[in-house]
Amino acid sequence: MADLHDVTAAEAARRIRAGALSPSNLLASCLKRIDAVEPVLKVWVHLDRDAASRVAVQRDIEAREGRFMGPLHGVPVALKDIYDAAGLVTTSGVGPWGHRRPTVDAASVARLRAAGAVILGKVTTTPFALRDPTATCNPWNPGHTPGGSSSGSGAAVGSRMVPLALGTQTVGSVLRPAAYCGAVGFKPTHGRISAVGVTPLAWSLDHVGVLCRSVEDAALALTVMAGHDPADPLSAAMPVEDYLAALAAPAAPRIGVLRPLIERAEPANAAHIDAILETLRAAGAQVEEAPLAASFEGLHGAGDTVSRAEAAAFHRDLYARHSAEYPKHIGEAVKAGHRIAAVDYIAAQTHRRVFRGDMGAVAARYDALVSPTAAGPAPKGLESTGDPYYCAPWSFAGMPSISLPTGLAPHGLPFAVQLSGAPWCEARLLAAAAWCERVIGFNETPRA
Repeated sequence: MADLHDVTAAEAARRIRAGALSPSNLLASCLKRIDAVEPVLKVWVHLDRDAASRVAVQRDIEAREGRFMGPLHGVPVALKDIYDAAGLVTTSGVGPWGHRRPTVDAASVARLRAAGAVILGKVTTTPFALRDPTATCNPWNPGHTPGGSSSGSGAAVGSRMVPLALGTQTVGSVLRPAAYCGAVGFKPTHGRISAVGVTPLAWSLDHVGVLCRSVEDAALALTVMAGHDPADPLSAAMPVEDYLAALAAPAAPRIGVLRPLIERAEPANAAHIDAILETLRAAGAQVEEAPLAASFEGLHGAGDTVSRAEAAAFHRDLYARHSAEYPKHIGEAVKAGHRIAAVDYIAAQTHRRVFRGDMGAVAARYDALVSPTAAGPAPKGLESTGDPYYCAPWSFAGMPSISLPTGLAPHGLPFAVQLSGAPWCEARLLAAAAWCERVIGFNETPRA
């Protein structure tokens, strides 16, 4: 019981299916862990303890009878509080003036429930998933940020409160918290998972993503949630691959190194990434320099233009009624978005599409492109959620990316590396990431 909270989602699912673990015991261990560290970390908006316990008991009964709802049967999951879950308030990180009370689940949450997951409750998000920080702390050192906007998701998984959490990424809001909190963070190609029932920041850029303990967990979650949703106009009717099968026996990957991005990182982080690349090369990976497309120039500005314009459009009516109550950064973004001309928005969208085409062609030549997830480990203080610069290109291009924990800095905070792939090539990227994960062998846990 003492160590059950430390199992991965995939391992928990295997043990439950084999009859070696009961969903109720797994949930009890997670709740014990939450009770121990929540007073310091401040992760939960609503811990749905009683409802989760009832569902876990039902999963126990089904498992004993040999009836399994799906691949996540009995596995606890936390939701970033911009996801709708029937019967739970969606706060979006703001006061009651911005709440909604859904009667149906977000599409992704519905698929998790259908796969047997136990929804444990809602964890913190920065207000409307932008930059204004939460009170949530980093599980490796409470004096440092957990990142954002999926702050609670990163801290919940990093602290072993729960094996799997949903986050969203518009710029860097899944991978960066995962990197700061020593977790795996993954977002697929934009449109691979439906965003229906999720508070949007910028619909052209918003990705449903996961924070978890392993690459296998990410593949498992994608298996459950991927697929076309006619209710989402940006959901793509693309074939869904067998993501778990791709991980069975991954070959040594061909890796493209994006040197200009690594050189921009903090020196200690850049040196660590280079050391990781040497380790991968020694284990058999083909590691070579890859070009960063000329269209990278100006990409961050284009993405910012799109995100501000779309945020202003979504928030128009609510902001008109509650502008004085908007936190600083989201308020400024909405206000700035109102001033963006249509021609500038269209030009920014065109720039994004050009970069996607250019870097998609580069990525297709490799199993993964390597860059930093963040400039370095989690910054000190809770006044900022960190810099999303390194995640932004793949969010703005809608390309799949994954962050892997790779080691600890001298002060005990996690290092990470980002792997990115060509659009719709999640199986190939996850296979490369699984191979790298095995070679790197990161198995550290927070001291708390």
